Amino acid sequence: MALTDAWLKANKGKARDKVLEKADREGMGARVSAKGKITFQLRYRYAGKPARLDLGSYPLISLKEARDEAERLRAEFEQGHDPRVVRLIEKKAVIEADTLSDLFYRWYNSYCIDNKKGHFDIKRSFELHVLPKLGSLQADKISIDAWMLVLDELAKKRSGIASRVLTNSKQMLSWGARRKIVPFNVLSDINARADLGIKKKKGDRVLSDREVAYVWEALENSRMSRKNQIFVKLCLVFGCRNGELRSAYKTHFNMEKGIWTVPAELHKTGGESGKPIIRPIIDEIKPLIDEAFGLSAGKYAFTNSGSSEPMGTGAPLALPYNVMQWLKRNHEYHMEHWSIHDLRRTARTNFSKLTQPHVAEIMLGHTLPGEWQTYDHHDYIEEQAEAYKAWWARLEDIIGEYRSPSDCP
Repeated sequence: MALTDAWLKANKGKARDKVLEKADREGMGARVSAKGKITFQLRYRYAGKPARLDLGSYPLISLKEARDEAERLRAEFEQGHDPRVVRLIEKKAVIEADTLSDLFYRWYNSYCIDNKKGHFDIKRSFELHVLPKLGSLQADKISIDAWMLVLDELAKKRSGIASRVLTNSKQMLSWGARRKIVPFNVLSDINARADLGIKKKKGDRVLSDREVAYVWEALENSRMSRKNQIFVKLCLVFGCRNGELRSAYKTHFNMEKGIWTVPAELHKTGGESGKPIIRPIIDEIKPLIDEAFGLSAGKYAFTNSGSSEPMGTGAPLALPYNVMQWLKRNHEYHMEHWSIHDLRRTARTNFSKLTQPHVAEIMLGHTLPGEWQTYDHHDYIEEQAEAYKAWWARLEDIIGEYRSPSDCP
């Protein structure tokens, strides 16, 4: 049974033999000490490990305030942020301490957002790998040894991420040094190859058939919200840019005619071409779209949890990580890092086996080369629909062939 004001009043200050914990909802609960002190807490799993965060003590904050705070932090969590780090940053901001977290967020907000397209990836990487270990330390007191402990450990597990973290850390420290926040950039002479043993990999990530099947299994069985499961599936099926799906209105999907129209202002090449992307909606995926509509309040096809606003740009970043962690926990399968955009590349690679190149390019929303786009205004809807049906059938075959990661080498 959930917490009530009556229960809180009855147990406040009441001595007992042992600590009592009572659950409320969605990971929130209350802890009552032996002396009767009541503390609201939020429980969750982050990076595959259980975590607990104190929200405040009763009656200094009310049950409603605790629930509101828990909901706010769960929203941060859904976007890949650790609530502990979120609260830490907020507390540090109050006392205006020049910690590494302070430096990072000043650099991120004043420079990254406007100048780096992948700024959400940068934010998530720091919040996951750097700030939990170094964030509370004074930025100008962090030694090269402390930095290298973090980077060396990360390089052993995720070399690609370690290389990017090093690059962005150097840029951040140089930015801070120019503003006299830190005396100098302690990482200026550190090299990913020479000091971390990282060799740059060539080529782009395309998921294998086995990996596609494992992703699908994780989506079906993990605790990821159903709306997010559908989002990932549609990105793979359509091969669309995730931004096209995030910003889509429900009215952009004509379910009777079976057409999804992406207005020119909502896709990457629309500014130059002035044309919408028109994709067919095959019968096989109509139930997924209808279900997504039922889970999203308001006019957008996909919304942030508990709101009618469109899914944020950072929301999809945590989804591949959640899938990989589920596979690791449930099947001891360590999947190579991938992103939502890699699903688009994976779909395009498979389209090449199922249709003509120009149709595959249109399915992705690319413009046709040269004079072709000037004179050919055919929408290729029938050809696209045939390819999407073939792609869906291939997905079913792949999922049937690789039912579980237990057979992985």
